[in-house]
Amino acid sequence: MKPLGNVLITGGASGLGAATARAVAEEGGSPLVLDIAAPEIDAPHVRADLADREATEEAVHELVRKAGGRLDSVFTAAGVDSCGPIDSVPAEEWDRVVRVNLLGTAAVVRTALPYLKQSRGAVVTCSSTLGLKAVPDATAYCASKFGVLGFSRALAAETAGSVGVTTLVPGGMHTAFFDGRDEQYKPPADAKLNRPEDVARTVLFALRQPAGCEVREMVVCSSEEGSWP
Repeated sequence: MKPLGNVLITGGASGLGAATARAVAEEGGSPLVLDIAAPEIDAPHVRADLADREATEEAVHELVRKAGGRLDSVFTAAGVDSCGPIDSVPAEEWDRVVRVNLLGTAAVVRTALPYLKQSRGAVVTCSSTLGLKAVPDATAYCASKFGVLGFSRALAAETAGSVGVTTLVPGGMHTAFFDGRDEQYKPPADAKLNRPEDVARTVLFALRQPAGCEVREMVVCSSEEGSWP
């Protein structure tokens, strides 16, 4: 399998993104973290809000400059949610979920593509099992994650032969993603969820495939979780 090289990770300061950044470093790669918060690990990072397209684009360029001008891959782990019926979630919060999860993903990939074409690199986008299965009180999240799946499939067709594209479809994980929610929207205490460290290893598996060998989509969830199928 190919070396990891410079890996740009959105949402790399927490949850799955942080677990992936640690795994990249442990495997000899160089994580480049783009997040609204600073990461705990010692790695090049730029703080930016993915809801802000111009700030996101500049952050990608700055991270590549910090890495000496080379980018080998991107993992778009950043994601937010705002739970509730569509007529009770404030419109700005609803829109922000789509801006961060879908439009932020597109902005990062669009900006990174010239670098990735030079290195014949790879992208792993992050959808969700709720990008396959719709549930109530999650219209913004489902719309954004269904959108990421469609975006990624079209991107794979568009960049075939030049950039590898994989869509990760994870189920729930034991992270802070559920913190701050109303109790009805939190997993129960005995919920069967994956460890982000384990899911991170699947991201590295996709990134390390040789050029031209494509892992197109990966559903990674606890065997006892109900979000898939």
